[in-house]
Amino acid sequence: MQNVFVRLQVCLMLASLCFITGCSEESKAPSVSHIEVNLNSRRLDKDLEKLDTLALVEGLKELKTKYPDFLDFYLDTLMGFGIRGDYSPENPAIQQGLYVFLTHPDFRGVFDSIQAHYADVQGIEANLSKGFQYLKYYFPDYKIPSLVYISSGLNNWAVFTYDTLVGIGLDMYLGANYPFYRSVGIPDYISRRFSEPYIAPNVFQAIYRDWYPFVAEGRTLLDMMLQRGKEQYFLKKILPFVADSVRIGYTKPQLAWCEENEAGIYNFFVKDNLLYETNWQRILRYVNDGPNSVGMPPESPGNIGSWLGLKIIEAYMRENPQTTLPELLKMNTQDAQQILYKSKYKPR
Repeated sequence: MQNVFVRLQVCLMLASLCFITGCSEESKAPSVSHIEVNLNSRRLDKDLEKLDTLALVEGLKELKTKYPDFLDFYLDTLMGFGIRGDYSPENPAIQQGLYVFLTHPDFRGVFDSIQAHYADVQGIEANLSKGFQYLKYYFPDYKIPSLVYISSGLNNWAVFTYDTLVGIGLDMYLGANYPFYRSVGIPDYISRRFSEPYIAPNVFQAIYRDWYPFVAEGRTLLDMMLQRGKEQYFLKKILPFVADSVRIGYTKPQLAWCEENEAGIYNFFVKDNLLYETNWQRILRYVNDGPNSVGMPPESPGNIGSWLGLKIIEAYMRENPQTTLPELLKMNTQDAQQILYKSKYKPR
């Protein structure tokens, strides 16, 4: 299939153009300066780090008053310590789980790295505040969640929703070159996104998926592409100030390759009769993370179906400008053929 695609010679000018294209979205975005956003955030990572390990029972009781809505979920569901709200000296789980987490040199090193990278979270919250302004613009009744920053000891809890809050694992955003990501089995194509610019996209992606969970069972690839495409379109509207490559998680050369080979990508799925395939073993890989896309040149990114889904959704919204963002998100993608037809999508 490689002859279907252009052999892209990546150059600085093309990569720069891609970056500019991503950032230019903000100039087309609505004004949100009148929308007030006040974030409520707490640093559980710092509060844990400051605990006196010789007085953990007293420290846990104090933390419970500060995190009544979250502490037990963190200790037991996320970390698996099995403390279960029993903060008594007789509970062995405190020493066997929490004490080890707070004193082991490897975990202490993670805490130190978080402090070095995120002595404060002003940069993170500037982007989140801006994103929540756009979210409130499109969804005025939305209640902004509180934020809790944690460390999971590289347990891969990057961003998650829980009740009325969003959790952010700062240990999963210590930079692509943080040496211990590879040692805990995280592949490079994922860990290269473990830095601050990706926090805001991940937060709003988690919020979106809380609203509209991804459904794969019994769905065609086209349906799944449109599900992912709606998610990416949502992120583009909420984060117009973030580059396209960051929002979707590609490198700039990968995004440039997609733009250059749009017709070849679409024709690949048509020629191989994949658009209406329902065998998830054949198709799920095109809408999930991966080092590249099976059957395409090595320059291709993984998750390429999400990018193509975004292109189809963008075409649909151009052809149906009366459709609002909330209406789009509620649209049933199981009628995927009708959406594709109404989009009049023509790959370049």
